[in-house]
Amino acid sequence: MPRIAIPLPHSADPKYAERAIPQYERAVQLAGGESVRIPLDRPSSQLADLIASCDGVVLPGSKADVDPGRFHAPRSPHTAAADPRRDAVDNLLLEDACRLRKPVLGICYGLQSLNVFRGGSLVQHIPDFLPEELRTKVNHEAGRKVAIAHDVAIDADSKLAQVLSGSPTSPHSKENCHPERSEGPTQLGHGFVQSADGKQLLPVNSSHHQSAERIGGGLRIVARCPDDGIIEALEGTSPDHFVLAVQWHPERSFDDDPASRALFRALIDGARARQTGFAGNSRR
Repeated sequence: MPRIAIPLPHSADPKYAERAIPQYERAVQLAGGESVRIPLDRPSSQLADLIASCDGVVLPGSKADVDPGRFHAPRSPHTAAADPRRDAVDNLLLEDACRLRKPVLGICYGLQSLNVFRGGSLVQHIPDFLPEELRTKVNHEAGRKVAIAHDVAIDADSKLAQVLSGSPTSPHSKENCHPERSEGPTQLGHGFVQSADGKQLLPVNSSHHQSAERIGGGLRIVARCPDDGIIEALEGTSPDHFVLAVQWHPERSFDDDPASRALFRALIDGARARQTGFAGNSRR
């Protein structure tokens, strides 16, 4: 069974961390993996063996914001306090995953942490970033109060679209990602639809006030909010390394939403394939 590392969400608020992490652990376990908590209060030398024993990584959400000094930006008054211990553990996990090609799934803060690790930058407060006419179109923080906050539009030729369609074939397949156009939405696999203008739309739960801005090396944008253009998902560009990060919260909707389950299962499948590859190499 693949072992999936999950850092505690926050180092300074243990009640929040203990309340938040079980949803991620449960999603990993129901998808077929074994969750491994990574503490934030130990030196890196003590974490090395624990991290090395894991086959994949989930970077969860957090109540912290990434220190804007890490991407050379002045601090917005809306930016929450950073969590240096969480950032340090995220960096250890990402360095290990990058070196050994362990699959990575970033969620909300996890997307932001990944993007900054790769040299990208963040929008520190979405309403301040958007033109005035778009600021109230979407409440990206609504997920704390409602099951569905807004839709995201997913690039049809992305790995993310392939994961969500449940298709084992190429995302360029006409059968799976380019059905015949119609006047209304067309139902695709795993709960997302293709609208009449060709966008693949997925309803999501989100609770964030920041988002990716400049995209880090080895990443590409694969989803945006169709109403205001905010970046909603990134994926890795290396074909031999599963790296996917979403700005929404699939762990919250795992039971009711096939698309949420598909994201965690794709991570576990990637970790299992990596295990199998190593086992095969060791027998040669």
